[in-house]
Amino acid sequence: MASQPDEAGTEPPNGPPPFRFKGERRWPIAGAVLFSVALQLSLPDRHVLSPTVLFPTVEVLLLVVLVIGDPGRIDRRSPALKRLTLAVIIVMTVDNLAGVAELVRGILDGSDRDNGPVLLATGGALWVTNVIAFSLWYWLLDRGGPAARASGRPRAAAFAFPENATPELAPPDWWPQYPDYLYLAFTNSSALSPTDTLPVTRWAKMLMLVQSSISLVIAVMIIARAVNLLN
Repeated sequence: MASQPDEAGTEPPNGPPPFRFKGERRWPIAGAVLFSVALQLSLPDRHVLSPTVLFPTVEVLLLVVLVIGDPGRIDRRSPALKRLTLAVIIVMTVDNLAGVAELVRGILDGSDRDNGPVLLATGGALWVTNVIAFSLWYWLLDRGGPAARASGRPRAAAFAFPENATPELAPPDWWPQYPDYLYLAFTNSSALSPTDTLPVTRWAKMLMLVQSSISLVIAVMIIARAVNLLN
């Protein structure tokens, strides 16, 4: 028997979604990945992984395959495409962690190359890449991912955005997209704590904890080395 709407006039759980948004455009995500790759390649001597171009090259190749597989808007729920996106983020995160490890090792060893400009450039590149990597983690995992959010049938939210608390101030049919997660990652790295967006699941809290810890390590090591250089 065909399913019938309930008394409120809505579809039953196994019916079509009550609404659907246009999927996000892929270019902001692709641009963020390429910007991160440029930062990684700008400091090739800061990698413990060899060759230094290996991980950035893998990121670009995975991104190309991803764009070819689903160009335009992200509105197709595909496990293969989601795994490809996950692979890009994992490679970026591992490469950046290797750069942070090399930065810490170099500072603790008192390397002569750690002059002011090099130190600031290195720390800045690692900090920005950390923001991009975790913004992509949040964007991919929250509410089932971008395709699930666009379908109108997202999973339970992992982050409470201010637009959720004050819907009367948000645009009609607002839903989180990549810029919202980029802002979340930036404020978490700069404030080292949640600001206007709160994590409401354990995995979201743990991811934010890891991101804040990495940013704190970068800041503390640079400040410590800078004080040493001034002395």
